Amino acid sequence: MAKIRVGVIGAGSWTVASHLPNLARHDDVEFVGVSRKGPELLEKIAIQYGFQVASEDYRDVLAAGVDVCIVASPSGFHAEHALAALESGAHVMCEKPVTIDPESAWMLARRAEELNKAFVVSFGWNYRPMIQKAKAMMDEGGIGRLEHMTVHMASATRELLSNTGSYPQSSPESVPEQSTWTDPSLSGGGYGQAQLTHALGLAFWLTGARAISGFATMSAPLNAPVELHDAIVYHYDGGGIGVLSGASAHLGANGNKHSLEVRAVGSEGQLLVDVEREAVWLFRNGEEVHLELSDGDGTYDCIGPIDAVLAAARGDEYINQSPAELGARVVEALDIAYRSAATGQVATRTT
Repeated sequence: MAKIRVGVIGAGSWTVASHLPNLARHDDVEFVGVSRKGPELLEKIAIQYGFQVASEDYRDVLAAGVDVCIVASPSGFHAEHALAALESGAHVMCEKPVTIDPESAWMLARRAEELNKAFVVSFGWNYRPMIQKAKAMMDEGGIGRLEHMTVHMASATRELLSNTGSYPQSSPESVPEQSTWTDPSLSGGGYGQAQLTHALGLAFWLTGARAISGFATMSAPLNAPVELHDAIVYHYDGGGIGVLSGASAHLGANGNKHSLEVRAVGSEGQLLVDVEREAVWLFRNGEEVHLELSDGDGTYDCIGPIDAVLAAARGDEYINQSPAELGARVVEALDIAYRSAATGQVATRTT
């Protein structure tokens, strides 16, 4: 069987903790090239996984010729790196947020389609079985036209976003580079970019929502350089409204399990998805359907996006549960929020 030649641009803490081990689960993966800053850790990663090329210049990875490229560099570089990977002929799995600005995100979506290449965003929850079942329920009947949606997320990022520590799932071998998360030119912001990307990726995938405008307020306790907490009101296409809230939770709370809940009310029913409490139910036409779920069904992992982009490279049949256009809708919503928070005024989408 032919090997899938894989390149990695941005081998930071999460890549070391998640993406590389998930790639290594596949016997047909060939580790071709890896790029990151810092020669010592770069060499260590190259030796551990057998990369043929290891360079601080991402162009050397693409020049080696890859079928799949994992783009996990700081968000401010995603547009440059993902576009170069697509145009080199690779299928792409890109970390969230896809980009910081909406125009770049939509450009990547268009370019992937033009080149007939898979573009998978790292919204890992979308591939969990409980979310796939929720999506099937919405596709089969759903709740009609979206009228109202509440999305809340809280996760242990107080230390990470205040430059006082890391996050629970980071690799002990590769401490997160603080500027990746707290320099707005690289990250685009704080909790919104770091975590609410996941919440919006889940909520927008289930409902198809696209934000028109919004009003946001944000706070940065602990003298943090970026916001730790977000509160946003949105108007959506089709007349729906909703609220999005995000909080940097305390380390150790509820075993550091992510809190993420989506409640949507439509013209014909309503939906609840709660990954923290492992609950999914849908009400429609007077009937209520509850999924039977177990402890751990809502636990986050990023196995699905890796498996999806590898399936695309093999030519296997697969469902992209986190396509580029979804990533662009998320970027669009967050761009609205950050512009609103900066001005104290309602902001509207620009694309």
